Amino acid sequence: MATIYRPKEISWLSFSERVLQQALNEEVPLHERVKFLGIYSNNMDEFYRVRVATLKRLTKLKSKAKKIVGHSPVETLKEINRIVREQNKSYEEAHQLIKQELKKNNIEIVDENELSDRDYKYAKTFFCESLKGSLLPIILRGKKRSPDLVDDNIYFALKLIINNEEKPIFALMQLPTNKFDRFIILHKDEKVTRIMYLDDIVRLGLKELFYFLDVEKIKAYAFKLTKDAELDIKDDISSSYLELLDKSLKRRKKGLPVRLVYDRNIEQDILDYLVKMFKIGNMDTLISGTRYHNTKDFLKFPNVLGEEAIYKKIEPIKIKALEKRISYFDVVKKQDIFLHYPYHSFNYFVNFIKEAAIDKDVVSIKITLYRLSKNSDIISALLSAVQNGKYVTAVIELQARFDEKENISWSKKLTEGGVKVIHGVPGLKVHSKLTLITKKIGDNYERFAAVGTGNYNETTAKLYTDITILTANPKIILDVQKMFEFIKNNYKHFVFNHLLVSPFNFRTQIKKLIKQEIENAKAGEKAYIHIKINNFDDREIIDLLSEASQNGVEVILLIRGMFSLITGIKDKTDKIEAYGIIDRFLEHTRMLIFGNAQKPKIFLSSADLMVRNIDRRVEATFPIFDPNIQKIILDIFDIHKKDNVAARILDNNLSNKNNTQGKEKIRAQIAVYNYLQKIEKNTNTKKD
Repeated sequence: MATIYRPKEISWLSFSERVLQQALNEEVPLHERVKFLGIYSNNMDEFYRVRVATLKRLTKLKSKAKKIVGHSPVETLKEINRIVREQNKSYEEAHQLIKQELKKNNIEIVDENELSDRDYKYAKTFFCESLKGSLLPIILRGKKRSPDLVDDNIYFALKLIINNEEKPIFALMQLPTNKFDRFIILHKDEKVTRIMYLDDIVRLGLKELFYFLDVEKIKAYAFKLTKDAELDIKDDISSSYLELLDKSLKRRKKGLPVRLVYDRNIEQDILDYLVKMFKIGNMDTLISGTRYHNTKDFLKFPNVLGEEAIYKKIEPIKIKALEKRISYFDVVKKQDIFLHYPYHSFNYFVNFIKEAAIDKDVVSIKITLYRLSKNSDIISALLSAVQNGKYVTAVIELQARFDEKENISWSKKLTEGGVKVIHGVPGLKVHSKLTLITKKIGDNYERFAAVGTGNYNETTAKLYTDITILTANPKIILDVQKMFEFIKNNYKHFVFNHLLVSPFNFRTQIKKLIKQEIENAKAGEKAYIHIKINNFDDREIIDLLSEASQNGVEVILLIRGMFSLITGIKDKTDKIEAYGIIDRFLEHTRMLIFGNAQKPKIFLSSADLMVRNIDRRVEATFPIFDPNIQKIILDIFDIHKKDNVAARILDNNLSNKNNTQGKEKIRAQIAVYNYLQKIEKNTNTKKD
C-alpha cells in the first residue's frame, strides 16, 4: 500500500527549490532575484545545521530511529545528498544567469584576473591598508588536531609552494566577513559599476601576507564547514537555566561537522587533508561547488541598480480607528482590531504597548517574547512602563533557535530594568504570541489582550505576513490570563474554554473539529477544512484529513515549507488540494478554518501542525468571534487559494509546477493589500 507520508526533510528541500525558482523568475526585480540566491543559501545553511544534524544523530539509534521518525534516517540522508547535488547545479546556473543579467545592466562582478589598472590599484590599496591586518592564517604543519573553526564562515585552504622545499605548507584562513562587506565596489561611473568579492581581493594580496617566506606560488581554495547546531542542554539542577544555555551555546562552536562545501578546482591532496582533519564521514555531505561559498551574503548585495531593481515600496494601510487622537483602549473596548503585517504598520502594536506604559490606570503588562529586532521599541516600552510604576512580566524563550544569545542579553537588560523575567517552561518552548494589559479604574479591572501569529519584531513585521488581534473580549481574556498563570506556575492544571492551547487541548480539539466536518459531510452539509500554515508533519492529523477528504470534505492546504502529506494517492489523498506560495513577503500567517455547517469556525494560531508545536511547545490558537474579522479572514484565504502567479502545486512528485487555475492573474500578496485597502476606504466612507 502506498504511503501518504514523506520525510519532512525531503519536503523542505522542495520548499528550498521554490525559493530558488524565484531567483530565476524574470518577473521578479533583478536585485530581489540576487537576494533570493542569498535566501536560498541561508536556508540551506540552517537546514544542515538543524535538520541534517538531527538525522545524523538519529542514525546512531539504528533500527529504533525509524520508529521515532517514521522513516530511515540513513536512507533519508542519502536522498538528501542526491537532491542537494541536483539543486546545487540549478543554483550555479541561476548564479551565472543573474551575473549575466547584471552585466547587461552594466554591473560587472570581476575577479583578480579581470582588473583594469585603476581597479587593480584600488583593490591592492584596500588589501594593504584595510584588509591585511585582519587576516590570520593557521599553519597546519605539525597540527595533531583540527583547529576549532567557526561554523558557517568562509575559509581558505591555502597551499604554499616554497622555493627549495620539497613539501608544500598547508594553512587555513578565515575571511573577515564580520568586519568587511563581502562585495566591494571598485569603481562606479555612468557607464559601468565594477564589484569584486572580498575573497578575490584576499587572493590578490596573498603574497603580501606571507612576505617573510620565499613563496614561489600560493594556491587558495575556498571552503565552508557546517556543524551540528542543535543545543545539548543537560539537566543540571545546580545551575540556572540561563547559565546552562550560555554553556550550551559555547559548546555549539564545537559541534560535529555535517557538510563540507569546497571549490571543485581544489587539489586532491588538500581536499583529502580537509576531509581527514574534519572527520567527514559517509553520512556527511561533501559538495563540490564554485570558488565562492556563503552566498547568503547576497542578501547584503549593494543595490547599484536603483529603485527599478527592487520591489516597489508599499505604504502601510492606515486604520482610521487607530489614527484618531483617542486612546487605543477606548477603541478596543468597542471593537476588535485586525492588524495584518506588513500591509498594516507594526507601529500600531508598538503604540498599544507604549500607551500602556504611560497610561495612569494601567497596573500591569504581561508579554511573551520569542524573537526581537536588534533595536526593539517593545523592550524600550516595557522598561518605560517599569519606570512609570507598572508591574511588567516578560516571558523570554531562551531556546529560540539562533536567537539564544540575543535573548539572553535582552533577559539581562530587562531584569536590570526591573522587569519580572520568566525563562519559559521547563521541557517546553513558549512559542505563543500573547500580551495582557490590566487597568484598574476605581475598584474595577479592565483587561486587554493582543493575540497573534508572529513575533513582536519590528524588522520581520516588514518582511513576514502575520496577524495580530487587539481585543477586550472576555472569552479570550480569561484564557490568556490562564496561559500566563500556567507559564508562571506550570505545576497547576488549567482548563481552557476558547483557546486551543498546546500541549493541553490543541490536539484533541483539532481532531474533534475535523471529525465534525466528516459528520457534516455525511449528513449532506457542505463541509470544508481550509488550512494555511508554515509546516505540516503530524501524521495523526494527516490521517484524519485524508479520511475527511475521502468522505466529501473539501480539504485545501496552503503550506509554505515542510509538508509531509503526499497528495495524489488514490483513495487516500487524491482529493486534497495543496499549494505553496513563495513571493515578496514570507508567508507566516497561520489560519485554520472549518465549515461548521455554514457557520464557519475560524482560528488563527502561533502553531504549525507539527508534532513539536502540538506536543512540545506552549502555543495559542485563538478563535475569531468578530463577524467582520471573520469575513476578512475567509476572503484572505480565498485570495490565497486562487493565487496563480506565485503559487506552486504541492504534488506527489514535488515538481513545484505553477498553479495555472483561473483566467485572471491573481498574485495573492498584491491582491490582499488591495483588498485591505478597499476595506479601510469603505470603512472610512461609511463613518464619514
